Amino acid sequence: MSDQNTVERIYILDGGIAQVEDASIYSPGFNVGKPMTLSCNAYLIRHRGRWMLWDTGTQDDLIDEPQGRIIAHGIRGTIRKTISSQLQEIGVEPDEIGTLAISHAHYDHVGNCRLFRKAKWIVQKAEYDAMFGPDPHAFGFIPDLYDMLRDNETKLIAGDHDVYGDGAVRIISTPGHTPGHSSLLVRLPESGPVLLSGDIAHNQSNYQCRCVPSFNADRLATIASMEKVSALLRAEGATLWINHDIAQNETLPHAPRWIE
Repeated sequence: MSDQNTVERIYILDGGIAQVEDASIYSPGFNVGKPMTLSCNAYLIRHRGRWMLWDTGTQDDLIDEPQGRIIAHGIRGTIRKTISSQLQEIGVEPDEIGTLAISHAHYDHVGNCRLFRKAKWIVQKAEYDAMFGPDPHAFGFIPDLYDMLRDNETKLIAGDHDVYGDGAVRIISTPGHTPGHSSLLVRLPESGPVLLSGDIAHNQSNYQCRCVPSFNADRLATIASMEKVSALLRAEGATLWINHDIAQNETLPHAPRWIE
């Protein structure tokens, strides 16, 4: 049975896959010249009858491009299912999602923001400033994918933030990958607390070795954020779900199944 300090359930949505020819962009000096495939997810959370979405996956219109497309940082994005169709399968309309938050503004996390015009958007001020500042492309951002969020009701935050005020869902400030990168701590009624990594690291080995991708905004901040996550995992007894770790991803049930 859930209580007010846990969510009801979480759905893992397939947000596409990313492919690179040289995995060392994520781990400079390691896996040089080796291809790598990464999972991409979005997460639909139900709490007290309300819906929250964490990240929005790779843009749905890529369903018409089976070979995918090189989108940013030499990364090829492809999708197998649209976010729209997965929500429909669950029985949720995009307009029913009341809260939207993103780990950061790279294409595979903001690809479908246009679907959620009625959601209240919670965002770190540092990320907002980078997204809408003078040179978003310097961070690998593609404003066309998220520019419509200017019109959403927006809550700017600076640091950790308790989304519902009851500890069930907490945005954790983990800058470095981008200026306002965040992770998300979700308390599940049966499975216990899980930490959704965003892009704090792109797989378990890179997390363990504290490898910092070559295109990160701030190397030292990235390592400090990994240390913060490690301390939080210990303190909360939480499980880390690494968004892009395809091996771990294959062990987790995806929508329309859910996790409690």
